[in-house]
Amino acid sequence: MGESVAGRIFSVLDAFEHAGPSALRLTDIAARTGLPAPTALRLVRELVAWGGLERGADGRYRLGLRLRVLGSAAPCPRGLLDAALPALRALSARTGGQADLAVPTAPPTEGVLCLVSGERPPPHATAYGKVLLAAPPSSLPRLTRHTVVAPHLLAGQLARIRAAGLAVCAEESRLGEVSVAAPVRGPLGTVAALGVTVPTGVPLERVAAAVRAAASRVRLPDLPAGPTPSA
Repeated sequence: MGESVAGRIFSVLDAFEHAGPSALRLTDIAARTGLPAPTALRLVRELVAWGGLERGADGRYRLGLRLRVLGSAAPCPRGLLDAALPALRALSARTGGQADLAVPTAPPTEGVLCLVSGERPPPHATAYGKVLLAAPPSSLPRLTRHTVVAPHLLAGQLARIRAAGLAVCAEESRLGEVSVAAPVRGPLGTVAALGVTVPTGVPLERVAAAVRAAASRVRLPDLPAGPTPSA
């Protein structure tokens, strides 16, 4: 018996799991799912009509607002996002950037999950991921000309980030964007990364100070620590 219709729809959505910040072409979706192009197109159109996917002006597809709304309704571990929301709102208002809270996926070296945007960016190319990584992942794809892809360079960078309690990623994931993040700590260590993405050219001293202040305001006394050692 062939795969069910529901299974095919789930496979289309799963194609976006490791897409990072990039949208996917129909040919990318067909290749990742193994579905014939006409079948992939039919399912993608149905998902667009429902709101699960959005089609950009360039013809590429990305996860839609309806999935993000549903995701925001899912309970986070012990109210993690709820506890951080006041700090995230204040950070966004203070910097004018897109504030987010990230947690490691399983396994943690495969990526991070941003709880506000729903994105799963590669951990080596954003400030969120570098706060949460304990060691360089085995795969270091180059996303822009600024992405650090040498394991020994990334290992040194991670050590400095743990010591400083702050990560800054300039155009490593997307050109024209800088992400800044700091650890959110519970009693046993780092549990998440709180940060903001701003356009290149914004004074980073002010942004860094705002990120540190926001992360320090989040109180998570009952959360278990994540895989990253505390600084």
